[in-house]
Amino acid sequence: MTEDIGYIIPIGGAEEKVSDAAILRRFTEVAGGANARIAIIPTASRLKETAGRYTEIFEGFGVAEAFSLPYETRADCKRPDWLERLQTATAVFMTGGNQLRLSTLLGGTPVADLIRERNATDGLHVAGTSAGASFMAEHMIAYGNEGPTPRSDMVTLTPGLGLTHRAIIDQHFGQRNRLGRLMTALAYNPRPIGIGLDEDTAAFIDHERMLTVVGSGAITVVDPADLEFSSMDSAQRHAAVCLINMRIHILVAGCTYDMVSRQAGSGDLP
Repeated sequence: MTEDIGYIIPIGGAEEKVSDAAILRRFTEVAGGANARIAIIPTASRLKETAGRYTEIFEGFGVAEAFSLPYETRADCKRPDWLERLQTATAVFMTGGNQLRLSTLLGGTPVADLIRERNATDGLHVAGTSAGASFMAEHMIAYGNEGPTPRSDMVTLTPGLGLTHRAIIDQHFGQRNRLGRLMTALAYNPRPIGIGLDEDTAAFIDHERMLTVVGSGAITVVDPADLEFSSMDSAQRHAAVCLINMRIHILVAGCTYDMVSRQAGSGDLP
């Protein structure tokens, strides 16, 4: 049943953690509030204090348990005791850092399989910030250049965790001028939508694949469904790419986007 599908919550990075931690508080509510058991995966980060910082934050919100699963090798991803701990979680939170550490260490392991399976059938809610957000979709942006104009070789894609095939996700979007690389990624095969997350901004995607914006920035949704022409197949190396009839929405807190019908809504905005 669709009600057993967990939330997917990509966050654009640099989310507020102290004064008005709207995103992390909302994630805690979704995870179960006082009954939440949150597994923190700090694999993307090389900073030892990362897991402890988020553990402290979630415990401060009054969750039942927040614990770290610090996968450092692929062998760690087969540890029965850690898999049992992951099985008890109501939600997973993947930190920022380097998304290739997530894909190369977790990809194809029992950890990735269990997260994917439980999100799809057992109501496990999965959030990721920055690198953790990029890793969530079927196709992940591994590298890319800054700039507003799509170019033929502007981005490198690799397989991601595969929680959704409906989107390609990018983060630190407005702050790092990443529109061009997201549009380039979509131009390679214009099937999914692009979700560009500003810092301190999150997409809460529910079991019906309705996206709701939370946070202080904006989400840029790029929809190639009505794309009429692309020059990607003939563009020279480094050349700009022509894309005709690519639709773009800019959504702020409270706005919605139906990822199935591809319809945007203004929510409670006047």
